[in-house]
Amino acid sequence: MDKFSNIGNQELGSIENLYQSFLEDPDSIEPSWRHFFEGFDFAQTHFPQKPGEELISEPIQKEFRVINLIHGYRQRGHLFTRTNPVRTRRQYTPTLALENFGLSEKDLDTPFHAAQQIGMPTSPLKEIIAHLEKTYCASVGVEYLYMRKPEIVKWLQERMEVSQNRETLTNDRKRHFFHHLSHAVGFENFIHRRFVGQKRFSIEGAETLIPALDSVIEWGAELGIQEFIIGMAHRGRLNVLSNVMQKPSQEIFNEFMGTEYEDGISLGDVKYHLGYENNITTDRGKEVALKLLPNPSHLEAVGPLTMGMARGYIDHKYQKNMDRVAPIVIHGDAAIAAQGVVYESVQMEQLDGYRCGGTVHLVINNQVGFTTNYLDARSSTYCTDVAKVIRSPVFHVNGDDVEAVIYTVKLAMEFRQRFHSDVFVDILSYRKYGHNEGDEPRFTQPKLYGLIAKHPNPRDIYAKKLIESGILLESNVASKIAEVEKILDQNLEACKELGCIKIKKFLLEEQHRFRLPLAQDSMDYVSTSLPSEKITILGEEITKVSEEGGFFKKILKLNNDRKKMMAQGVIDWAIAEQLAYASLLDEGYSVRISGQDSERGTFSHRHAAWVRENSHNKYFPLKQIGGKKVPFYIYNSHLSEYGVLGFEYGYALAKPDGLSIWEAQFGDFANVAQVMFDQYISSAGEKWGLKNGITLFLPHGYEGQGPEHSSARIERLLSLCASNNMRVLNLTSSANLFHALRNQVISDIRVPMIIYTPKSLLRDPLVYDPISLLSEGTFRKVIEEPVEDSEKIKRVVFCTGKIYTDLISKIKKEKYEQIALVRVEQLYPFPTLEIQTIKEKYPNAKTHLWVQDEPHNMGTWPSIALNHMDLMLQPVTRKESGSPATGLPKQHNMRLERIVNEVFKDIK
Repeated sequence: MDKFSNIGNQELGSIENLYQSFLEDPDSIEPSWRHFFEGFDFAQTHFPQKPGEELISEPIQKEFRVINLIHGYRQRGHLFTRTNPVRTRRQYTPTLALENFGLSEKDLDTPFHAAQQIGMPTSPLKEIIAHLEKTYCASVGVEYLYMRKPEIVKWLQERMEVSQNRETLTNDRKRHFFHHLSHAVGFENFIHRRFVGQKRFSIEGAETLIPALDSVIEWGAELGIQEFIIGMAHRGRLNVLSNVMQKPSQEIFNEFMGTEYEDGISLGDVKYHLGYENNITTDRGKEVALKLLPNPSHLEAVGPLTMGMARGYIDHKYQKNMDRVAPIVIHGDAAIAAQGVVYESVQMEQLDGYRCGGTVHLVINNQVGFTTNYLDARSSTYCTDVAKVIRSPVFHVNGDDVEAVIYTVKLAMEFRQRFHSDVFVDILSYRKYGHNEGDEPRFTQPKLYGLIAKHPNPRDIYAKKLIESGILLESNVASKIAEVEKILDQNLEACKELGCIKIKKFLLEEQHRFRLPLAQDSMDYVSTSLPSEKITILGEEITKVSEEGGFFKKILKLNNDRKKMMAQGVIDWAIAEQLAYASLLDEGYSVRISGQDSERGTFSHRHAAWVRENSHNKYFPLKQIGGKKVPFYIYNSHLSEYGVLGFEYGYALAKPDGLSIWEAQFGDFANVAQVMFDQYISSAGEKWGLKNGITLFLPHGYEGQGPEHSSARIERLLSLCASNNMRVLNLTSSANLFHALRNQVISDIRVPMIIYTPKSLLRDPLVYDPISLLSEGTFRKVIEEPVEDSEKIKRVVFCTGKIYTDLISKIKKEKYEQIALVRVEQLYPFPTLEIQTIKEKYPNAKTHLWVQDEPHNMGTWPSIALNHMDLMLQPVTRKESGSPATGLPKQHNMRLERIVNEVFKDIK
C-alpha cells in the first residue's frame, strides 16, 4: 500500500473497528478518519469491486489519494497562500506537492470522481488542483478543520469551495469599493500634508479596513443587525471616525488645532482615543446604530467592554435577541498575540453570563509590533492562534486585495449571524510610517521599510486593476482623488470657525437622565428608606422556598435562620444585601452580579442560588421578585479579573438605570485588573465624559490570613480619587450596605462605587443592624458610638473597617468612658465636614486619632496625610511595610494588640 495513504501504517483490525464506529456514528471519530471513511464509501459507490480484483485497486487508491490531497488543502492550504503584500512567506514542509500524496504529473489529466467533494463534477486532477489553489491558496487562507461541529465545518466548506473564496461583483460594486478606498487614502494623505509631524496613528498600509468595515455594516444590516458596538485601538481610528462613523472631518481637524474643551470635559484626551456614536443609513436603506467606544492606549483593554456593552443591549434593549446587535473588536497583530486580556475575553465567548452572540474580530496585521519583528513577537505561527482556544474559524487575507477582504468579512459576518460564535479575520498589511508619524522605522526594520517605501497603496493598486479591466478611466481616478481633496480642504476651512473642541456626548440616549457630579458637589445621598411593611413583604419573598424542593439541608437551615433573624428585628450583611436587591427589583430596576463564586459568595454568605441535591438545577429566590418581570442576573465568572471587570464596565454603560456589580473573590485580586481602574473606572469621566455606575465589591480585612488575602489596596484606589470621580466605602454596617446599593441606582449621579466588603464581619453581631434602619434615614457616612457624657471624652478615635470591632469590644469590656469611637464608612469623598463637626462635640478631647489595621504607608492614612491634615488627626497604624501583612497569625495578633494598646494608652 502507498506510503502516503491514510491507512498505510495502521493495523487492519484497528481500522476495521474505526470503520464500524464510523458506520454507527460518524461524529464519534477523529475528523481526518471521518473524511477518509467518507472517501472510502464514496469510492465503493463509484468503483464497485469485481470478483477476483484486489481489495483496493489502483484507480480506487488514487481516488483516496486525491481525497487526501483535498483534505491537505483544507487543512494546510493556509500555509501556502499569497496573503502577504510585502514579505516573502516562511516556508513550511511538507508542501502540497503531488508527490507528497502519492500522485504525479502523469495524473494531472486523469478525471477523478473525488472532485465532487468540492462541488465540482468529475474532473481532471489539474482542474481540481486549480480549484483548490484559488479557494485555499490565493488571497484568502482559512483555518477551520479544528472545529468540532461537523455541520459548521460542512457549511464553511460548501460556502468557500463552491465560490472559490471569491464573490462575483458588479461593476457598480467595484466602483463603490474604489470610492471608499479613495476616501480612506485621501484622508490620510491630507492630514499628513496639513498637520506635519503630528501623531495620528495613520492606517496607511491597511486602508482596506475602511471598505471592509463598511461591508460588515452593510451586510450585517441585511442579516438583521440593528446596532454595532466597535472597540479598536488608536491605529486607524481617525479614519474610521471620519469614513465609517461619519464624524464630520472638520471636527477632527479642530482636534488637531484646538486649545481647550467645552462642555465640562476638564482634561479630555488625545483625538485618537475618543469615542463616537452615530446612526447611519446603509446603501440599501437600513438604519444602523454605530457606537465606537473611547479607549486608552492600553492595548486590547477595550475588547471586554465591547462585549459587555453588546450583552447589556442584548439583555435589555433587544429582548435577548443576539441577531440584533454585534460587537466588533479591531486588533493589532502584536497585541492580539501578546495581551492576556484577549485570552480572558475570548474565553467568555460561550459562557452563559457573558455570551454576546459572537464577536467579529478584525486584525490589522502590521507585521511589526511597535519596532518588534513578528518573529520576536510571538511563538505561534499566526497572531490569531488564540482563536483556536474556542475553535473559531480564522481567515487570513491579503490587505492589498480589497475584493478578497470584503468577501471575507461578509462571510465572517454571515458566520457570526448563523452560529453566534466568534470569527477572526486577519488582514495582512503593513504600516507606512512605523508606529507613529514621528518614528523612523528604518532604525529597526530597514529591509522591510525598503520594500514598503516602493509599495503602492491599496487605492492605487485597485485603481490600476479597474482601469485595466475597463471599469474606470484614468480620468475617473484623478477626478475622484481631486474630489476627496476638495471636500477635505473645505472642511479644514470650516473647522477654523468652530472654536473650542466639543466632545460629543457618548451614549446620549441611554444616559441623558444621569449626570456626572461637579468637583464641588457634596455627592449627598438620596432617600433610600422603605416602609417597614414593604421590608416585611420582601423579607418573605427572599426566603420563600420553591415548592419543587430537593434542596441541601444546610441551605434550608440557613434560610430558616434568616427568617428568624428578621422576625427578631435584626439583619446581617447577607440579609441587607438580599433586601437591597429585592427592593430594586420590586421597583423595576434590574440587577446583575458577576465574579468568582458570586452565586454562593466567596465566604459562603450570599447563597443567591440554591442548588438542588443530586442535580445541577438551581433556584434563585430573587428571580421571583415582581413576578419575574424585572431580570435578576447572577453569574459565577471564569477565573478572570481584568476581562470580567471590563465586561461588567461595558455592561453598566449599556444599562445605566440598573445595578451592575463586579465582585472580586478577594479584594487584592483586583490588582490584576488595575488597567480598568486606572483607565476607565477612575478617569473615564474626566477624559471622555463617560457616566458609569458600576459597583465593585472588594473583600478587605486584616484577619491573620497573610499578605495576599488581607488588603484590597485601599491606598491605591484613594490615590486615584479626585473631583468626585467615584465613591469609595469601607462598610461595617449592614444597613449602610442596603442604603448604598439603593442609592447607587436611585440617585441621578453616575460614578463608579467601590465597596470594601467584610470577611469575618459577615457573621459578626457587632455589625448587625436593627431592621428598622432600613425604613428610617439613609446612608451614614460616619457612625458614632453612643456616649453618655460628652464632657468626659478625652480622646476621639476615628477608624475604618474591621478594627472597629476590636476597639469597640475593648471599650465595652473595660467600660471606657473617656473615649469616643467613630466609624468612617465613606472614604471618598472623605466626610471632612462630618468629622469636624464630631470633633467640635467634644470640647475636652485633647487627642484625635486615626486608627487603621493597615501599615502606615497603606490603607486610608496616606490620603488623609496628603489631603486632610487640617483635621489634625494622629495616626495609629502598623509599621510601614512593603508587604500588606504578615503570614503568621501570631504575629498578626501581636501587631493588632500593639495598635489597640496604643489607642487606649494613658486612658484610665
